[in-house]
Amino acid sequence: MSIFSHKQTLISPAQALPGREEAIPVAKRHAVLDAPLKEPAAGYFESRGLQQAMFALGCFWGAEKSFWSLPGIYTTAVGYAGGFTPNPTYEEVCSGQTGHTECVWLVFDPGIISYQALLVRFWESHDPTQGMRQGNDLGTQYRSMILCYGAEQLEAARNSREHYQDMLSAQGYAPISTEIQQAAAFYYAEDYHQQYLAKRPDGYCGLGGTGVCYT
Repeated sequence: MSIFSHKQTLISPAQALPGREEAIPVAKRHAVLDAPLKEPAAGYFESRGLQQAMFALGCFWGAEKSFWSLPGIYTTAVGYAGGFTPNPTYEEVCSGQTGHTECVWLVFDPGIISYQALLVRFWESHDPTQGMRQGNDLGTQYRSMILCYGAEQLEAARNSREHYQDMLSAQGYAPISTEIQQAAAFYYAEDYHQQYLAKRPDGYCGLGGTGVCYT
């Protein structure tokens, strides 16, 4: 996905592209899980005992597949978050002028899989010490981030970062650059990005972990 000239310095809100009011259209159903790609109505997920989570760990094609493959995942989608531009396009995000990172939004059943287990998958699936890149993918949109739904997730994410830093430091890795913050707006990526590696099994994915186990 490194096909653009990437900026590696975060912009300010004043520098961000204006974006647009209308959302990027996507399919109604998940191509693999056959679940809604968007919440059908306010409170729909909560009424079914489901919870949301959001992670950014580099190329969102491979990241989404990594999460949808786990037991207890109800639905996933790829998109953009953590920046300033409303409803950006992929090209705009790749320009470095939106402040967004490529991320995976997901809904999970905590009775089957815990948020802690999702954090473990997050940390072990990429190198969180690389700053504005993942491997050959360079740019602010590839930075590592955990976007939390509520205080409980925020505390769990921060504790997990401290723990994984200890594990990485023991193996000689640099400090973790992962940002942790409360979830704000999630903007869906274009439909062809959704479940990309299910539609194109031989598609590119540069996602790779450090090989350092969380536990």
